[in-house]
Amino acid sequence: MKDLLMFEHCGARCFSLCALTLALSSTPALATHTLPTIDVAGATTRASHGTARPSGKPPQGAQARPAPPTESRLAAAAENVSPRPSYRDAPVTSSSTRSFTSDQVTSRSYEQPGQALEITPGLIVSQHSGAGKANQYFLRGFALDHGYDIGLTIDGMPINQASHVHSNGYADANFIIPELFSSVDVRKGPYFADEGQFSSVGAIHMQYLNSAPKGFVTATGGSFGYGRLLGVKSYAVGGGDLLMALELNNYNGPWERPDEQRKINGVARWSMGTETNGLAVTAMAYSNHWFATDQIPMHDVAMGLMSRWGTQDPSDGGNATRYSLSMRWSETNKSDFSRFEGYLIRTTTNLYDDFTYNLNNPLPLNDQVHQFDRRSMYGINALHGWNYSVASKPVETRVGFQSRYDEIRNGSGDSFFRQQYDEVRNDYLKNFSHGLWADTTVYWTPWFRTTGGFRLDYVHGSVNSVLNPALAPGWFTGTPFILGTANDGQLGRWFTSPKAGAVFGPFQDIAHSEFFLNFGEGFREEDLRGSVAHWDPVSGAYGPNNQLLTKTRGAEAGVRAKPLPGLDTTLSLFWQDFDAENVFNGDAGVTGYGRPGRRLGFEWTGNYAPTSWINAYAEVTGTHARFRGSDAPQQAAYLQLVTTGAGDPLFPFNIPGNAPGNYLMLAPVWVAKSGIDLGEKTGWFGGLYYRYFGSRPLTEDGQIKSSAMATVNARVGYRFENGWKLQVDAFNITNNRSSAIDYGYGAFARQDYFLLPGYAGGSNGIMDRYFKPQDPPAVRLTLSGPLTLLDQPAGVAAKF
Repeated sequence: MKDLLMFEHCGARCFSLCALTLALSSTPALATHTLPTIDVAGATTRASHGTARPSGKPPQGAQARPAPPTESRLAAAAENVSPRPSYRDAPVTSSSTRSFTSDQVTSRSYEQPGQALEITPGLIVSQHSGAGKANQYFLRGFALDHGYDIGLTIDGMPINQASHVHSNGYADANFIIPELFSSVDVRKGPYFADEGQFSSVGAIHMQYLNSAPKGFVTATGGSFGYGRLLGVKSYAVGGGDLLMALELNNYNGPWERPDEQRKINGVARWSMGTETNGLAVTAMAYSNHWFATDQIPMHDVAMGLMSRWGTQDPSDGGNATRYSLSMRWSETNKSDFSRFEGYLIRTTTNLYDDFTYNLNNPLPLNDQVHQFDRRSMYGINALHGWNYSVASKPVETRVGFQSRYDEIRNGSGDSFFRQQYDEVRNDYLKNFSHGLWADTTVYWTPWFRTTGGFRLDYVHGSVNSVLNPALAPGWFTGTPFILGTANDGQLGRWFTSPKAGAVFGPFQDIAHSEFFLNFGEGFREEDLRGSVAHWDPVSGAYGPNNQLLTKTRGAEAGVRAKPLPGLDTTLSLFWQDFDAENVFNGDAGVTGYGRPGRRLGFEWTGNYAPTSWINAYAEVTGTHARFRGSDAPQQAAYLQLVTTGAGDPLFPFNIPGNAPGNYLMLAPVWVAKSGIDLGEKTGWFGGLYYRYFGSRPLTEDGQIKSSAMATVNARVGYRFENGWKLQVDAFNITNNRSSAIDYGYGAFARQDYFLLPGYAGGSNGIMDRYFKPQDPPAVRLTLSGPLTLLDQPAGVAAKF
């Protein structure tokens, strides 16, 4: 029984199971009943606010009949709605659920492809180490590192990587092409039965186009050596459509050591039919190489010892590749629907990072770490659903199965100018994740529906070390080393997650409003290495391992409304608890145990489109994020620092920020975005966009805080009647000199030898704010239009 998690909240779970059992055990004859066609939905909104999916639309019946009088008021709410296919997405139960198209995503300006995901209300996407490393994600009071608890998928394929060498859930989205999006579906919270691995805080599902008959080409050039060329075209082949896209990108950035990013990215898809009834096979290939200027110490910049654009190690950087082959099959009938997705993915990552500079290794060495990760991922997603009725009530039931296997070889070690000279970790991993889920939505009345769901997950795997004892770090540091096999092991855990939601409305006489209530449990999958390990590979210290799966609980209440013509607004109140805030430290190869954490907050969005040529949006998210309980280990460590501080070579600079406290480090408190778009389909157009990332505590005592970051971007352009477009984007036009991202910890830079010339190692470091500066003002010019050149017969010159 040790391998089984305890069943908690038995009453809630039994209720969910009973509801599912009732729905699934209904006789097939019920599916033949004639059901009313009741179109219930939120209204389509424009560019930046997204589409409120058809949250109230019940399953389609066998035959349509006139809606009764009590349902006539619901028809107006369904006007101008583009239905989201129920075979892919759960019935909408949350006020924060959103859908976006490619035009809506690209209507905002963004500097990196990952920032296109900031179309998600409350989400901040940042970068601290070059143009090819996975972004840092922040959402609803969570510092999600490189993708810990925000699930990203593209065409059903996961982007997050389990037990990645640098960060569990590592989600490198630098290969996405926003212009190819057909839809971007956003969810938040653990309320959805079909969301499992890495989706406990949020999920963003991206889908590419099936075809682009006219094609298009985009060429961009701009400040700091930025260049991008994108071509997209599709042809009729074999009774279907063959879509092809190729992207080339380079960028240096404002840094003293240029990034020298070189990226090539390709997509080929053959498809037949539609999303609801069709087949598609997709191949993708991506390669990226870059140098990186990592975060730097604020005190050295403030004293003029180094530039804001300088680096501590000019050899930092890395390279990454991603190759995938996937397929999708779907079928939709009057009473049922199915979807199957399968994928094969091969990725490689090499990272060279130096965050503590010379804290552990005095000159001429430094603290650069090399991390490598090579993996193959195999997986399937299967779904089947039924539309039927019980006691004249429309019902939709969906069941699904998700399975994924990651075959991994990764490791890390100290390096100098990209030459690794020891091994901290070197492992073979087999990481499995399987999920069986079901949910049922019952439309009790035209204004009230409920959704109950349940999920059963089994996560298991093994770790086998191939660390070379001759390269163990103990030989260099003088500390005892433990053979890597001491951290070998196998582990498996079961996990159950109930989900529930209720929606009231829409009420046409109350500002066309809908009210939502949600509750759910979910899990965070921890790094497999940290869950089986017993030894610190550097110090040789013995310590207990951490749980493989961590429980999270959350609830949300919200309202959507249209109080005025053209105005859409939502307000969501949310709460989410984690049983432990664990973090795997890839540089050290160990898991840091964290106390339970809690987030309470609100999210407000508004979109106003008074005319066809004006669209304005605004959104604000505020979160109160704190640890729960006391931190006895930190209290003991702090007392030792204070009482024996004179023995530390950097005393008292090692003291600030080390006191115990309850602040969740890096947790965003305030996030706000707003903007306005002006223009019709042809002629002049423009926009102004504001992005605010508030100050955050960087240490648990709150003594070291980040700066607040606010940037303003602008866009102006002209759309010609022949489909061509000329566009200028200006970034950070107010020359905001705050940080793109901040951290609070101890380090020792090369410049610090001017302050403490006798330092030879053995300290916790100079505690300070270490930051990556916000990019300075930059301009990019884009020319785009139909790709007709390839339509011309051979030997015939294209006409422009």
